[in-house]
Amino acid sequence: MGIPVGKLSLYTACAGIDPMRTLPLTLDLGTSNEAFRNDPLYMGSRREKVTAEEEKDFLDEMMAALTERWPGIVIQYEDFKNPFPSLERYQETYTMFNDDIQGTGAVILGGFINGVKQSRVAPKDQRAVFLGAGSAGVGVAKQLTEFFMKEGLSEEEAKKRFWLVDSQGLVTSDRGKLAEHKVYFARDDNEGKQYKSLEEVVEYVKPTILMGLSTIGGAFTPHILTRMAELNDKPVIFPLSNPSSKSECTFEDAIKYTKGKCLFASGSPFPTLHFEGTDLVPGQGNNMYVFPGIGLGAILSKAVSVTQNMIYASAEALSTSLLPEEVKANWLYPDIRRIREVSVEVTRGVIRAAQADKVDRELALRNISDEELDEFIRNRMYDPYTEHDKVNAELKDLAQHVMGSPMSPAGQANGNGKMASRPGTAEGSK
Repeated sequence: MGIPVGKLSLYTACAGIDPMRTLPLTLDLGTSNEAFRNDPLYMGSRREKVTAEEEKDFLDEMMAALTERWPGIVIQYEDFKNPFPSLERYQETYTMFNDDIQGTGAVILGGFINGVKQSRVAPKDQRAVFLGAGSAGVGVAKQLTEFFMKEGLSEEEAKKRFWLVDSQGLVTSDRGKLAEHKVYFARDDNEGKQYKSLEEVVEYVKPTILMGLSTIGGAFTPHILTRMAELNDKPVIFPLSNPSSKSECTFEDAIKYTKGKCLFASGSPFPTLHFEGTDLVPGQGNNMYVFPGIGLGAILSKAVSVTQNMIYASAEALSTSLLPEEVKANWLYPDIRRIREVSVEVTRGVIRAAQADKVDRELALRNISDEELDEFIRNRMYDPYTEHDKVNAELKDLAQHVMGSPMSPAGQANGNGKMASRPGTAEGSK
């Protein structure tokens, strides 16, 4: 339960969603671990793990029940072993998204857009090597292809910007039977040659971008990092695996072996590094930059679904949220201390995308300017420091309406008063 509770706390802290309007959920679908089932201290359900069909039936019933009980609900999925079936099954029927796939993809895309811009290499000339071809890696790569397509490349040209590497080497169509999710990016231009190691692939592809979703700590070796700096003026290095012990390289190593040339973002936090008289701040592709804004945007626009364009818009808004001094310092992500303002920009982008896709039901928002929309968003963000003032104002208005006179001090809210619900919020669940 710590995971959904913690995640909802970030919705409140980053995007101002009222904590009283959130609902944390953990699904217990049994376990195939007999030792757990027989352990008197085991707190989970003491039953065999459900079948895939039973899981589907259960989720169908849960999604219908949640939406019937709270029609404005936005539901976030996370930590499913295989996240794709539920996402594909529900994303067009319910207002839901999967943060592991879509949130991760969006936050990486936001940094990726800035990395490509700052590298000064044209999108059509970018070459991205991905270490890690699991469902997460492929999901992220598919989101990144959207960027290339929006830059004018065809889908075929866009996916050819990627070379995926798994435990057997470069993913190629002539390597033997591939897992279904790897087929899309399988290369067919390797002329029968197989490249077994990341080092061989880097030498073959000569990439401009090196991304890691492998959970193999230190996989970006000093030799590979040095080679990336030899090949590029500003190599883009994204070791995205968590925790830091499984990160493909550290910020210090990336700076040291590229001689400070790289554009860096990681999945794990790394400390500021003093290099050649300058303090360098590492970028961290933390999902908290985007998922709170995706949720708030869906709530305020009263979206009937969370479309792929809304997810892409969150990434695009994140990429343009940097201040001029942050861009000058080669940052790929904004200062996390500005997260509330960043969330306003992400929320606005998500709302505008919902309007463009015609999945919004708060139609009045279509007719206001971006500045007015930003103010609308800020006014609906929960702030624990000012919330009691809003409640007192609502109670005074209510008293005037009922009694025809202002509320006396004795009639103001006390410890037994309930917080009135605020417009534009809805229960969020995970």
